Order: sequence, then structure tokens, then C-alpha cells
Amino acid sequence: MILSRRRLLKLGTAAGTAGWASVAGGGLLGATSESVPDNPYGVQFTDVAQDAGLTDTVYYGSSEQVRYIVEANGCGVAFYDYDSDGWLDIFVLNGTRLDGLPAGATPTNRLYKNNRDGTFSDVTEEAGLVRTGWANSVCIGDFDNDGNDDLFVTYWGQNVLYRNNGDGTFSDVTEEAGLSGFPDRWNAGATFIDYDRDGHLDLFVSNYVDIDLERVPLPGQGNNCEWKGVPVFCGPRGMPGTKNYLYRNNGDGTFSDVSEEAGMHNPHGYYGMTALVTDVNEDGWPDIYVACDSTPSILYRNNRDGTFTDIAVECGVAYSEDGREQAGMGLATGDYDGDGKLDIVKTLFADEMPALYRNFGNGTFADMSVAAGLHVVTQHIQWGTGLVDFDNDSWPDLFYSVGNLFPRVERFNPRYPYRGPRFLFRNMRDGSFANVTDQCGSGLTTPHSSRGCAFGDFDNDGDLDVVVMNMNEPPSLIRADVSTGNHWLKVKLFGVESNRTAIGARIELQAGGRRQVQEVQSQSSYYSVNDLRLHFGLGSNSKVDELSVRWPNGLREQFRELPADRLLHIEEGNGIVRSVTL
Repeated sequence: MILSRRRLLKLGTAAGTAGWASVAGGGLLGATSESVPDNPYGVQFTDVAQDAGLTDTVYYGSSEQVRYIVEANGCGVAFYDYDSDGWLDIFVLNGTRLDGLPAGATPTNRLYKNNRDGTFSDVTEEAGLVRTGWANSVCIGDFDNDGNDDLFVTYWGQNVLYRNNGDGTFSDVTEEAGLSGFPDRWNAGATFIDYDRDGHLDLFVSNYVDIDLERVPLPGQGNNCEWKGVPVFCGPRGMPGTKNYLYRNNGDGTFSDVSEEAGMHNPHGYYGMTALVTDVNEDGWPDIYVACDSTPSILYRNNRDGTFTDIAVECGVAYSEDGREQAGMGLATGDYDGDGKLDIVKTLFADEMPALYRNFGNGTFADMSVAAGLHVVTQHIQWGTGLVDFDNDSWPDLFYSVGNLFPRVERFNPRYPYRGPRFLFRNMRDGSFANVTDQCGSGLTTPHSSRGCAFGDFDNDGDLDVVVMNMNEPPSLIRADVSTGNHWLKVKLFGVESNRTAIGARIELQAGGRRQVQEVQSQSSYYSVNDLRLHFGLGSNSKVDELSVRWPNGLREQFRELPADRLLHIEEGNGIVRSVTL
């Protein structure tokens, strides 16, 4: 029997944490009490952005009085090895302001090159990436299969496709690729996806609201323009929703709009945000999940014939468990309960906890947020997120960034602060999580109003770090220092018949009786991109028993008896072509 979180709340706390797991599924994992960690978490987080050279402010609206919704949602970030040197660089999106900028301020997207010594250099201008506007999201993928991962950036306004020239520079090929689109559209989430499995990356773009600032009421002057009794900017409820778009890669550097025939315009009128590609039904064909704000979320099932059908309602991921529309922001996948199925986390608005959807493997999900213990924090608006194994114990933990939309509300209601910590919930291996934020250092506890975040090993020391977008501040670069002594393995995939970036590939790994699963994704978190090298914590295991790759075109390859603590490069059809000790 699957119990709703309303029913679980009625059961009270008498069952305790272990009881939650038992009630919610007969023991999610079959975990014994001995398997639940009682040792300290073993990871400390430090914000090293200033010393690393990430000092440029991300301007996004006013930090005092936000009059319009376009100023509030912020943008994403990316860990991005643009020069393929094996060291993660950082791409930070930027916005602008409606009422002018400080003297000398030059808001632009920023590309920071990793100097391999803990510092970064701003190479935005020489790379050809200077651009000012209301940037929203970024996705990464090698759309022309030339071996260099390209950039796509969405805007309230004209989107941009940047071709990576392979020499440290980029070219704006938006117009020649056929992606000029409509300059007045509020483009939101985006992801590369090889939906037809032809080896060429197609492109999906979600859209938020149709907005004309000349017609939008000022704070407090219309419907949906008040929150907690305080006048705030209007929307998105009451504003027209829009349509989502799918562009097919023609294989010659151009794209064709196939949205209508593919079924992307059904449903329409929703407020689409982060877009995530995941094979939800494990049929080998990539599906698309879209977090939607104040409307039902969308799960486009790939019908394998060029069309998609929204199955979010029947799968249990469209609404809250009691049938309410949610304010979905960010998305991530991970196997939090160790059953070999990819579960989903979706971040939500204040007075809600993140939605944690357990995957039952039969096309259905159940919201296990209360059972997992995520209800202990609800006053913050959540944004970027990840199911990330920071301590390398082989169990993914839950991380999310927070920040209120309304700077003035906390003056009247301190329960809803504009700035907050970054939250980390430790996986307790029994279906529950424990909030360990206060135990893990100032990199988490220092308050910011944050939006997108991305996860990757920028210093190549075998653990996962975080880069975070902060509203009207420089970004944070949060270095993780791990003292557990646990082992790990990283895998970088290269497609041959499949798309070169291997977007949509799936890895299953077994070590010491534990099975893990991850997919290569072009966008996740909130409008952001993680390290494309998949990272697996192995706990005390010094080797991997078996690693299986399912490539985007369906080919499967297996590898056995692999040593830990290294990066493997695996090329489709050619096996392990490089093994690197970092």
C-alpha cells in the first residue's frame, strides 16, 4: 500500500524515522539498523569563490524592490570543460536591471577558465561570449558532433546557440541554425535530447509566461499581486501561459521546428521552467520532465515515433499528492533508495517541502517527501537541487539552494527571509534523510538569495563541489573537503554512433553488493548543467564489480573488475580508451 503524505502526517511521529520507511513501503530498502550511519557526515564546505577569482556580480533586477516578475527568477550556472583539458571551467549566466546599473557595471555572462591551481581566469571576451540580457538557463551538448561541446542559452528575448570552435572561442550560429525564434518570448528551461536516436542532438525549450511590462500592474495593484499580506510583483498566476518547443536536428547544422507534430503544444498555457531528460519508463527512449510554476508539471513520454504524450498525471508527478498545482522550480534525478530506479526531486515554493518522487519501476511514482523527513524545513523557496553523493558512501544526499522572490516580505514577516543557507540532507540509507546543514561549514550556512546551482569536481580531488548563482552578488564556489576515506569512480562517455556528448546514456554500477544508476543529462538542478563526468561514490569498496553502459542508440556494453579512485574515458564500441588517476 502506498500512503499519501497527508495520511503519513496523520499517523504522527510515534513510528519514528525507521517507522516512516516501514509504513511507506514495507521497508524501502530492507535496510538493517546497522546500515544506518551513526558517524559524523565527514564533509566540510567552504566558499572559495573570492580567492578563486569568481568576483563579478550577477546582476538580476533590484535587490531592494522588485516590481516585475522578470526581475525575480534568476538564472543558472554550469560546470563546463569547454576546452576539453580535463579541468572543469565555469559558465555563469547574468541578467540586467530595468532601472539602470551602478556606474561601471557591465553585466554579461561569464566564462571562467580553470587554471588548475584552484583559481580561474575570466576569458569571456576572448571567447566571444559577452552578452547582456535577461538570461535564464543554459544547456550543453555537441550538436554538430565535432568533439566540442556547444552552448545554448535561453533568454526573456532572443535565445543564443554558441558553437564551440575548439580553439577557445565560440561563434553565435543562432540564425544560421534556424533557432532565431521570437525575440519577445520568455524562454525558460532547455535541454539537448536525441529524441529520435539518430545520433544528432535535438533541442527542447520550455516557455514561462507571455508578458508585456506595459500592461502588468505594479505590486499590490492587481490579482495575484500580494503575498503574506505584503504587496509584491504580479504573477505568474493571472498571466497567459505559453507553449513548449522541440527543434529537430537536421544533421547539417540546422534545426527544424517540429513542436506541433511532436505534441509539445499539448498541453499549453502552462508556466514551464527547468527541463530534464530522463528515461522514465526505462524503454531506452528519452522522455522529458518539465517543472512548471503554479500549473501541473509535464512529463512528455517519448512514443518512439517522433511524438510525445503528457503522462504526468497517470505517473503521479503532475500535482501534489492531494491534487494541487505546485510551483515547480528545479529538478534532479538519483537513486536515493538503492533499488536501481531513478527517483526525482522537484523544488517548490515556500510553505512546501521539496517533492521527492520514488520510482516504482512500473511507470508510477509516489511522493515520499514526508516519509523521507524533508518536511522539517518549509519557509524557504527552493531552486537548484541535486541528489549528490558528497561523502562518497554510495548513497546520494539531497542538496538545494534557496532564496525568496520578495526582498521586502521579511521586514513584515521574519519567517520568510530573503536570504537563506544551502540545505544538505544526509541519506540515512533507510529511505529517510537528516538535515546536516549546520554541521558542514560556512559554505552552506552563510545566507544568500540563490537560484541555480551545479555539481562537479572542479579541483579533481575525487569529490563533488558546487557552484551557485547568487542574486546581485558574485557566485559562490563551494569546495567540498571530504575526510571519510571512501572510494569513488568517475566516468566520461563519448558517443560514436550515438551523439558525441552521450546525452541520454545510462550507467549502472555494482560494487560491494550496492547497485547505482545515473544518466548523462544536458540540464538539471535549476536551469543549470552539472559535470558531464558521472561520479559514483563507492564507500569502502576499492573496486567496481561491474559497470554497464546503455548508450543513447540502445547499444549495451559491460566492464568488470575496475579499480577505484580514477576517471575512465569510455568510447562507444571501443571500450575504456583512457584511465586517469586524478
